[in-house]
Amino acid sequence: MAREKALSPGGEGLGKAGTTVKGEIASSLQGLNEIEAEIVSLVRDTVSNTLKATGAVADEAVNVTKDVLKGTIQASEEVGANLVNSTRTVAKGIVMGISDVSGDVITAASQTARGAVKGAADVGADVAVVAKSAVDGVIEGASEVGGNAVGVAVAAVRGAIEAAGSLGNTAVAAVRDILVGVEGSVKEVASAARPKRKIA
Repeated sequence: MAREKALSPGGEGLGKAGTTVKGEIASSLQGLNEIEAEIVSLVRDTVSNTLKATGAVADEAVNVTKDVLKGTIQASEEVGANLVNSTRTVAKGIVMGISDVSGDVITAASQTARGAVKGAADVGADVAVVAKSAVDGVIEGASEVGGNAVGVAVAAVRGAIEAAGSLGNTAVAAVRDILVGVEGSVKEVASAARPKRKIA
């Protein structure tokens, strides 16, 4: 029996089953990317619109951040979704929304990481992995809006470690271990991105 084969870009033949799976997975992944973008947009708009409505950006940013994180955790629990993925996406949207209203993005980054760690502990999720996800999200958000990625990274890492401190030494060690290098990596990237001065 001859198998149907389609040539892949690498020249390697894929059978009919492989081609079908490849197409469906690619379609699903594209759908996930679109959903993620919609969530970022929803959170960003919700945060910025809520803060604009209150008129008290500095006072309300912490409360709005906590509220959005609680909503995320509850939604993840209700549908059995992965808290790690939703935390990164929501953290990114929070920072972008705070930035839209000229709020304190660094404080928002710290509060987001703290809230994510506490929320993860409340639902029995892996605190360290959720902390990393939150830190990644706030850094992505700050980078996209042209914010201080280094300052955001430092604040988020410190916020996550401080929140883990209220959970015990094991949580602190786990969070610290998974976040090792985040601050340094962001500083290296920021340094490399700066224009070099020419010495005449």
